[in-house]
Amino acid sequence: MKNNTINPWAWVSTLYFAEGVPYVLVNTVSVIMLKKMGMPNGDIAMFTGLLYLPWVIKPLWSPFVDIIRTKRWWIVSMQFLMTAAMLCAALLLPSPSPEDIASGTVPVSPFIPTLTVFWITAFASATHDIAADGYYMLALDRNRQAFFVGIRSTFYRLATIFGQGGLVFIAGILETGTGSIPLSWTLTLVLCSLIFGILSLYHTFVLPRPSSDRPHLTQSERSARAREILREFGRTFSTFFAKKHIWSGIAFMLLYRLPEAFLVKMLNPFLLDSPEAGGLGLATEQVGLVYGTIGIVALTAGGILGGMAASKWGLRRVMWPMALSLALPCSVFLYLGIARPEDIWVTSACVALDQFGYGFGFTAYMLYLIHFSEGEFKTAHYSLCTAFMALSMMIPGMFAGYLQEWLGYTGFFWMVMVCCAATVAVTWTVKRRI
Repeated sequence: MKNNTINPWAWVSTLYFAEGVPYVLVNTVSVIMLKKMGMPNGDIAMFTGLLYLPWVIKPLWSPFVDIIRTKRWWIVSMQFLMTAAMLCAALLLPSPSPEDIASGTVPVSPFIPTLTVFWITAFASATHDIAADGYYMLALDRNRQAFFVGIRSTFYRLATIFGQGGLVFIAGILETGTGSIPLSWTLTLVLCSLIFGILSLYHTFVLPRPSSDRPHLTQSERSARAREILREFGRTFSTFFAKKHIWSGIAFMLLYRLPEAFLVKMLNPFLLDSPEAGGLGLATEQVGLVYGTIGIVALTAGGILGGMAASKWGLRRVMWPMALSLALPCSVFLYLGIARPEDIWVTSACVALDQFGYGFGFTAYMLYLIHFSEGEFKTAHYSLCTAFMALSMMIPGMFAGYLQEWLGYTGFFWMVMVCCAATVAVTWTVKRRI
């Protein structure tokens, strides 16, 4: 079946929806689930933070995806693997007693099988990302690639709303209906697996088979190609670290988002925790609405406006407004931590402001990665930049929970505001060199 016989509208949207669902499930929904199941904040942040690792190291195996199988094969195979993993996560989910859940001291050990399955899902999702982005370029000509770039981004965002908003809202409704938190999340994961399985089956038949999507290699040719890739990767790696101003560039990649990297791991636990524990005491379905829906819509709007601003005025002129937009709205959580308003719409407005600012400010970050990657190995260097991008969220996120337990929510939000100085410092350093 040729790539021009199937309308791209039939698969581009669903492919990028399928790309977004496992990412948000592993990195965001898991935090809410574990919080509702009674795990302490420190352990939640540490073990869900480690789930970022596949996206950090995926440049190590991305070149080998091409030489082993077709990109279409990787897409479909990884989707079925993730479907099975989601179902296993549901079946392996422990059932702590209501008393243990209420105490908030459920240890990590009962969740190790579930976390292991999430780990498998994370590696499969990272591999799926590699294959899907490459497949997109093979299955569409350049004009269609440009036309559908907005469509793929939109459906990736819709997958985020489906996960952080829809799945969390459903879990909250089931929690109220069944009276059991473990059962509500088991049913939610089963539903997610069912929906993802339907998508996987759909893509098995609908995804085109571009003639260029073939390894075209014998076993000996694959071995030779693998050795060539390793040599090329070594050269790519060495030239990346030989770039001018490399260390200030890496510092920018790691520290520009430091306030948000700490904040994002503790945002949902703060919304869920009781007022006695320093939180806002929202119900699960309210968190799905406030953060998973309103927040994501605001994030998307900020990103769109950021792209328009950067297109009109250029990266250098918008860098300071975007850096301040990313850092300063974090103060809304300091306000929420001190005032603890009972009106959900006040909380929603604060979350929307923070997410809008982050979406607007993140534009400068992505444009800087593109700027820094310019040169002979542009694509490979950009891949390494995205690894540092994932690392910038992974490391702070792993320790955010322990810091929150030590400082309390208000103290933690004060610390986040202090981290805004890092955003300002690295922005000042790199802006002079653009």
